[in-house]
Amino acid sequence: KKKQPLVLSYIKGTLALAHNGNLINTPELKWELIQNGAIFHTTTDSEVIAFHVARERVHSKTVEEAVLKTARKLKGGYALVIMSPRKLIGVRDPLGLKPLCLGKRDNTYVLASESCALTSVGAEFIRDIEPGEMITISRNGIESNKELSTGKHAHCVFEYIYFARLDSMMDGVKIYDARIRGGKSLAKSYPVEADLVTGVPESGIPAAKGYSEESGIPFGFAFYKNSYIGRTFIKPTQKERESSVHLKLSVLDSAVKGKRIVLVDDSIVRGTTIANLIRMLKKAGALEVHVRISSPPFLHPCYFGTDVPSNDQLIASNHSAQEICEMIGADSLGYMQSDYLEGMAGHLPLCKACFDGKYPMDVEAELNKKIDCGC
Repeated sequence: KKKQPLVLSYIKGTLALAHNGNLINTPELKWELIQNGAIFHTTTDSEVIAFHVARERVHSKTVEEAVLKTARKLKGGYALVIMSPRKLIGVRDPLGLKPLCLGKRDNTYVLASESCALTSVGAEFIRDIEPGEMITISRNGIESNKELSTGKHAHCVFEYIYFARLDSMMDGVKIYDARIRGGKSLAKSYPVEADLVTGVPESGIPAAKGYSEESGIPFGFAFYKNSYIGRTFIKPTQKERESSVHLKLSVLDSAVKGKRIVLVDDSIVRGTTIANLIRMLKKAGALEVHVRISSPPFLHPCYFGTDVPSNDQLIASNHSAQEICEMIGADSLGYMQSDYLEGMAGHLPLCKACFDGKYPMDVEAELNKKIDCGC
């Protein structure tokens, strides 16, 4: 992937663009550019969006008009931050699938996906950009345009389960509190007799704390995390994923030996990571390992920017919970029930397509479009 922001020079000047999310109509957008004489070799949604903004700018009075014309063509989940020499523009997709917020430091405005980024640069959180809203920041102040808004929202549930940083607040919901609530619901749904509740660092820890608070079973740390190893579930090969797990985590033997463990994690994708962790715990002397997952089973791929792979790589797509429990070597397994997701995320309207297959837009129609453009 190319680094962001992208900087593009064109006939009317220069613009920079940063983009989070995935589009589902990229081939159609590429074909439109080619039909209009564009000659380019691009592989990313970000580049396609930037080219469309530049093209529309040639035929528009203002850069925000060009951005709005482009945004009307985009289908998928996206948050955009676009800068021209005199304006800073932020756009959030109409469903609110991807987050975007506004902050201020002294006389400077800041746009970021998460409020924790504002804190990192010493900026004060002002508000979330609303779904379907475009804001323009210039010498004239802040202007808001909500022409893209449809009133239908579908916030990505995985932001609250895993993606967002723990110290962020997103659409009025504190991420830490959401994950504590998720753990408490797990304890209500799947109680078990155990001696210690622990979480898989880092995203499983708050849910484990919630499970502990609700169940009364003591919370403790069972793993030491090597901070220099990245996410393992998005590694490209099975061998790399297994190797990364052992490099990333080691068991604190004295914390688990002779104990019945409740192991809480945010998700099971392929099952390789959790299976390795269970083996490590039992090798270190754990008597039992009861796995609790603070999300429902992954059954469907995501097309909007969450790194959930195709169905054939999703263990829950082809196996029951009992079969998965046996495959990973757990003594019991419990997934978050879908009914608890809205409560966990502050009763926001959610996109849960990776769990229930109900996409908030007609994904199949877009993906099946036949566009003979060589791209």
